[in-house]
Amino acid sequence: DNSSEFIPKCRACRRQAREHSGDHHEGLSSDEELTPTEEDEFQKSKDNVLEDSRKIFEDVHADFCDIRKILLKFQEWKEKFPDSYCDAYISFCLPKLLNPLIRVHLISWNPLEQNFTELEEMPWFRAIEEFGDAENISESK
Repeated sequence: DNSSEFIPKCRACRRQAREHSGDHHEGLSSDEELTPTEEDEFQKSKDNVLEDSRKIFEDVHADFCDIRKILLKFQEWKEKFPDSYCDAYISFCLPKLLNPLIRVHLISWNPLEQNFTELEEMPWFRAIEEFGDAENISESK
């Protein structure tokens, strides 16, 4: 079977070609390197997804597409009608309710970029954190 001899020779030829091209990055295989055409297609696809994501909530009232405003409504409910709030198991419902909103915010997030924003620094994360802190304070009373 000549195929087992052919594969290492092909790899060696590709490696040698990459090293001579000056565009070789040690640790990356040729399979991981994108051609300029592939990079352009990827960027166009990414731009289309980001553009579509901006349109998702354009026909939604601002009170219902902003995580901080949604959480304020739940905080008001909890303060005005604590029994009803508790009976509705809101703490179990909030993750499912906020999931689509958070996912839209994370579409463009890339933790592999050099200048990426930490999750803890994102406004929606801080809003949820503040809501959780407010809930813990009211429960401790």
